[in-house]
Amino acid sequence: MAEVNQTVDSGEIAKFEAMAAEWWDPNGKFKPLHMLNPTRLDYITRQIAAEFGRDLKAPRPFEGLRLLDIGCGGGLLSEPMARLGATVVGADAAPRNIPVAQVHAEQSGLSIDYRHTTAEALAADGEQFDVVLNMEVVEHVSDPLAYLTACQQLLKPDGLMICSTINRNPKSFLMAIIGAEYVMRWLPKGTHEWQKFITPDELYDLIRQAGLDPVDRKGFVFNKLTWTWSISDSDLGVNYVTASVKRS
Repeated sequence: MAEVNQTVDSGEIAKFEAMAAEWWDPNGKFKPLHMLNPTRLDYITRQIAAEFGRDLKAPRPFEGLRLLDIGCGGGLLSEPMARLGATVVGADAAPRNIPVAQVHAEQSGLSIDYRHTTAEALAADGEQFDVVLNMEVVEHVSDPLAYLTACQQLLKPDGLMICSTINRNPKSFLMAIIGAEYVMRWLPKGTHEWQKFITPDELYDLIRQAGLDPVDRKGFVFNKLTWTWSISDSDLGVNYVTASVKRS
């Protein structure tokens, strides 16, 4: 927080605090993300535990692991990873997200290294991580292969990348574009470009070209009747997630 205090005045801090409260309100404008987050965390934690032989019942099972959360936003994934014992760097290309995340981490008594930066810049600096969380970012970049290659460079040997994105098919256009942006208004119009969505097979191919070994993929499925998300072995029709390893 020292850097934030040096660059913004108290009025700005008050605005960031208000934004942080909104970002973290489970019934506010980010409610859909809060609804998905437990499902994302379930997948992430189980993959990390399996890859590094950790016991999720332990108080801080990820102690000793250095983790990068690319596209961290307000810190909805960074904070639980820190609570589980990981040393967390949260990075976001949107500068206004960083002070929001910093304020909430401070309010929560957590030490998280939030930075306004990119995967490419971190790789150029020689940063290395045991785990890279790459959630809902790859569909927004101009060069997915170059981006995933930077993520690969950020991993230590035997490191793990979790990457989620959105499939490209008529169903995803209906649900992720029409439904989420125009009908439910969960997201601002224009948040996603359907043509930039990536199919699971395309993502696996890109991950391999980037130098990683994909080891798992699952779907995140929204049930409109129960208004809940779940993990599916077979339905990767819209939202899905992958796990990949950097072989030593």
